[in-house]
Amino acid sequence: MIRRLLAVLGILLAIGHPSLAVRAQPPDTVFLEELTWTELRDLIRSGKTTILVPIGGTEQNGPHMALGKHNLRVRVLSEKIAHALGNALVAPVVAYVPEGGVNPPTEHMRFAGTITAPEEAVEKILEYAARSFKLAGFRDIVFLGDHGSDQKREKAVADRLDREWAATGVRAHAIEEY
Repeated sequence: MIRRLLAVLGILLAIGHPSLAVRAQPPDTVFLEELTWTELRDLIRSGKTTILVPIGGTEQNGPHMALGKHNLRVRVLSEKIAHALGNALVAPVVAYVPEGGVNPPTEHMRFAGTITAPEEAVEKILEYAARSFKLAGFRDIVFLGDHGSDQKREKAVADRLDREWAATGVRAHAIEEY
């Protein structure tokens, strides 16, 4: 009996019976972090060559609002933009940006829960995220900052990369008003 079942299974596999086929469906998400690397590769090959890099921040926003307001807002808006564009995906939110000094505490750092990062570190994170996305096959890398004060850094990084990549067909963008 077992040999007969194995023989039938072998025949079905050999002829590619539809009941045994693995069906790859494109994932129903625009979020990079929800994809496998093979799903991402296939989406890029199919024309999803724009990556939105949402930049939030973790800071006090008054006693009535969550510390992650900028992160949530930029994630939701990036998702809507990606769907509207049709050829875009959304990178993980960059949640740590310059929020003030730590010794002594200045600006937002005077409030519990705020997280800061040095300007140079954030610029390097954006630069190397963009370089990673270029290597993966993205053609347009778009920084979307939800923080007015950080947008000058995003623009500086995008402009520098855009000049460097001028002959490659890959573009870096900083959208200051979205």
